[in-house]
Amino acid sequence: MADILHRIGVKDIAPETVYEALTTVDGLAGWWTEETTGSGTAGGRLAFRFPPVGGFDMEVLETRPAEHVSWRVVDGPEEWIGTTIDWRLRRDGDYTIVLFEHRGWKEPVEFMSHCSTKWASYLLSLKAFAETGTGAPAPGDVPISDWH
Repeated sequence: MADILHRIGVKDIAPETVYEALTTVDGLAGWWTEETTGSGTAGGRLAFRFPPVGGFDMEVLETRPAEHVSWRVVDGPEEWIGTTIDWRLRRDGDYTIVLFEHRGWKEPVEFMSHCSTKWASYLLSLKAFAETGTGAPAPGDVPISDWH
């Protein structure tokens, strides 16, 4: 198995604010994709669409306010189905630290490399959204290759 791991620090923003950006449709639409629907509470399901290529459906496994959010991919590209996405939050001085994990890839294929870079760009979008109120969600995200 292979995993994607990232870490960012969100300056002068409480973990509760980042948690809201990870668990509400408006928050998720503000930094990941404008086409977000569903429920971000434990037991809920979230649908993320990225025009024109498709998207992902996530089952929300766990939410601990201001600490942890966990999803399992239940629909989308074959490489994503069954993987888990975890967000761990903690306060460290002036920063909320976000530890991101996209775990359970069957093998480190080229698509995983692409997704790792896209996750990094979206994490920077999350940081900007939390700090300024303006992120760069799809379809206004940064294109990184011919796969977008």
